[in-house]
Amino acid sequence: MFETKITKLFGIKYPIIQGGMVHLSREELTAAVSNAGGLGIIASVNFATKEDFRTALKRVKKLTNKPFGVNINLSPSTRPVNNEEYIAILIEEGVKIVETSGRSPVNLMKQLKDGGVKVIHKAPGGVRFAKTAEEIGCDAVAIIGYECGGHPGPDDVGSLVLIRAAAEQVKIPIIAGGGIGDAAGMVAALSLGADAILMGTRFMATKECTAHPKFKEWLVKANENDVVVTQRSIKVPARSLKNGPSAKVIELEKQGAPLEELLKVTSGKLAEKVYFDGDLEAGMAECGQVVGLIHDIPTCKELIDRMVKDAQEIIWSKLYPMVNTR
Repeated sequence: MFETKITKLFGIKYPIIQGGMVHLSREELTAAVSNAGGLGIIASVNFATKEDFRTALKRVKKLTNKPFGVNINLSPSTRPVNNEEYIAILIEEGVKIVETSGRSPVNLMKQLKDGGVKVIHKAPGGVRFAKTAEEIGCDAVAIIGYECGGHPGPDDVGSLVLIRAAAEQVKIPIIAGGGIGDAAGMVAALSLGADAILMGTRFMATKECTAHPKFKEWLVKANENDVVVTQRSIKVPARSLKNGPSAKVIELEKQGAPLEELLKVTSGKLAEKVYFDGDLEAGMAECGQVVGLIHDIPTCKELIDRMVKDAQEIIWSKLYPMVNTR
């Protein structure tokens, strides 16, 4: 059940992928998703040195014997690392799947392909980016709708339209993200032409995520209106949970504040206090609209098993009878 181009391409059981998240995509979460039949992805930017990164990869391999991937973040706004060196390490450690995000990975494709790596490029907001990913040789593209947490891209197009538009114009397998957090979202995405789904926000509220319990409880209590998009003034829109710092950024933007002033509120160091210390007013916390569909904090296995079971129920008990009543 649910064998798709993506499950066959990556050798996974279910078409469910955990997105590579700055701060939170670490060893425990990555391995737990892979062990549950999905594809876990660890974010290389979370490790300040090459030695730390290699150690993290070795730990993931001890925690799971299933396929997992590495996110290589090419955004200029993230902490600078030598991506070529990090790619060399992941190839040496036998990682066969990489998710790139931010800028185009065109300059890294030869190194990745020579290393036998399959490449997913995360393309938020526009089919044109997905088509570029296909043209430069990516094996799959993650098309991310406006509902997503983090950076939704320059075009305010929701997943319902974006997934279908990409399916009509792109030949490589499509992974759908943005606003998906349960079985109904997965069935909808697959019906629109996606070959898998990608979830970030939903996996933040799992037991294996290393975020502070207070942060996870915040996610459970929040609804779809408790998030806001900021930083449009600097052309880097970002969706995060509503709190004092997010309101402060909105006010600064109204005043025409420069990047230097915004960074005093939006810095990653402050975000880490939210995620890991449970200080919910310390900084910005990226989060998608799908937070309104989060009602518990299961293990990754419980979440994925439930999604698969519920998706089967939706298809056979709800949708199938609709077309089988003649």
